[in-house]
Amino acid sequence: MRNIPVAEVDGLDRAVLAIGTDYPRDHLLVWHEHRRAQVLYAASGVMRVETADGSWTIPTARAVLIPPMTRHQVTMTAVSTRSLYIEPAAVPWFPARCTAVDVSALLRALILEAVGMEPRYPEHSRDAAVVTLLLHELKSLTPLPLDVPLPSDPRLRGLCEAFLRKPDIHAPPARWCAVLNISERTLARLFRRGTGLSYAQWRQRACVLHSVQHLATGTPVTRIAAMLGYDNPAAYTAAFKRLLGRPPTAYRGPDTTGG
Repeated sequence: MRNIPVAEVDGLDRAVLAIGTDYPRDHLLVWHEHRRAQVLYAASGVMRVETADGSWTIPTARAVLIPPMTRHQVTMTAVSTRSLYIEPAAVPWFPARCTAVDVSALLRALILEAVGMEPRYPEHSRDAAVVTLLLHELKSLTPLPLDVPLPSDPRLRGLCEAFLRKPDIHAPPARWCAVLNISERTLARLFRRGTGLSYAQWRQRACVLHSVQHLATGTPVTRIAAMLGYDNPAAYTAAFKRLLGRPPTAYRGPDTTGG
């Protein structure tokens, strides 16, 4: 199925519904939720998925698992998606929180095949076998650290969201303390309690993940490093590899070049 709202087919008596959707550039899919579990795969472009407790940056050829009834919004940058909407009973192992995952070549092929299938596929048919294999493959996905956790404290969350819009690797904690009228020790405690990370760890993660969308559109590494405030491209590349285990070039779009 292509470009069909899931609400139109949600009632079909099938464990998995596969829908491909093409979005205009810089499209915002406003806050919503699904009854089914969702596997949201970026066939092209970069997505940013937001929930009450975090933000996930999903580049091309990766996916995010969105639990049933999880309120979320998605910002699209030149995105074409392939989504699997799955009955919760068919995936009792599904995570309780959104999770970014790597997608193997086999799983990618199965997702693309499923989108081309008739939604009411016959039981015990080839298409049903594709769905069965899909469900098996989904259980062995490798999680990726593509999320930035967000605190529930409204004042601190507001500062975090502002930082995500314009990150700076050298932003001092004293600046946050002045706005919140608290000590650095209190800020450290709030960050650890609200995000599970220290201020420095959170700042580093936010900067690296912000850069993923720029890599996907072909922005040179030297420009990205300067934009985020790193002292040099090598410092940015080292931080990127520490978090994601691969160099920035691994997250470039398929048709981009540069360094």
